[in-house]
Amino acid sequence: MTSTPHAHLAQLNVATLRHPLDDPRIAPFVEMLDTVNAAADRTPGFVWRLVEDGAADATALRPAGEDVIVNLTVWESQEALWDFTYRSGHLEVMRRRREWFERHAEAHLVLWWVPAGHLPSVDEALERLAELRAHGPSPRAFTFTSSYTAAEAAPHLGGVAPARRPG
Repeated sequence: MTSTPHAHLAQLNVATLRHPLDDPRIAPFVEMLDTVNAAADRTPGFVWRLVEDGAADATALRPAGEDVIVNLTVWESQEALWDFTYRSGHLEVMRRRREWFERHAEAHLVLWWVPAGHLPSVDEALERLAELRAHGPSPRAFTFTSSYTAAEAAPHLGGVAPARRPG
């Protein structure tokens, strides 16, 4: 699922905390944040990540609920995001996620293509997640396992109503 020169892949992941961020049971996660974020920043294909003004990360932002943290990033390609997610130190965080986060009954990760140079807002990202939850994967909102190419999503980059996948 390689990107085209005019499109990048946006990613939103939401996680419901089991305990407040300042709780000692969450400390191992908090201690990994700087290292994992720095690794993402250095990963080939990384474009951007949401951070709170004056902070190193976005953990204090709570647009999806007081106990929900968000991770919003942009990548040059799906392969670049996949490599960081599953072939780097980030994998350790994923292996331990049940220690720190509740299991989600519905989608908690959404991917979508954006025009190169566009930095998605949190509202835009939450809308894509809601779209995925309501309608399933489409060229406007998908997952790693039900993905679309940038070419398939091209008609939807400008905010066109979502297309439903036949099936």
